[in-house]
Amino acid sequence: MLKKYPIIASVTKDDQLAKVLESDVTRVNLMTGHIGNLESIMGQLHQAGKQVYVHLEMVGGLGRDAHAVGYLAEKFKVDGIVTTKSNAVAAARQAGIKSIQRIFIIDTAALQTAVRMINSTQPDEVELMPGLMPRVIKELKNTIKQPLIVGGLIRYEKEIVEALDSGADYISIGDPSMWNGR
Repeated sequence: MLKKYPIIASVTKDDQLAKVLESDVTRVNLMTGHIGNLESIMGQLHQAGKQVYVHLEMVGGLGRDAHAVGYLAEKFKVDGIVTTKSNAVAAARQAGIKSIQRIFIIDTAALQTAVRMINSTQPDEVELMPGLMPRVIKELKNTIKQPLIVGGLIRYEKEIVEALDSGADYISIGDPSMWNGR
């Protein structure tokens, strides 16, 4: 049985929406849908008591500029955005919503660049991809002040525990079977 962990549901496919609505998770990183159905999706998720962070680069029909971020905040009442773009982090702050800066670490240079970017843009949270790097999780957590989300390639409870033990604050998972603590 899966214990209760600080899980964020990464909703990457439309067929996961019903499952996330019924799940125990309170936070959702939305990476599916498009500008045409976003209002309906947001309404359902908010009505179910979920906080919703929209991934700018994954939801169809969204721009990646300050106007798109402002529109998401005003029209759809998103709780925040997930982005790889530094300018979108600043736009989120301007729009009064939270931001998660997603970073991909493939080598030492990428880690150093990511830390510089985080220190410069000051996102509310940072998401490290992939999440299966305990040493890198520790190093990054000791370097930044923001809460750290890790995600990507995490499949087993022992990987969740290892990431949390390494300093992760949240685990972002797309597998609906991992969304409910027992």
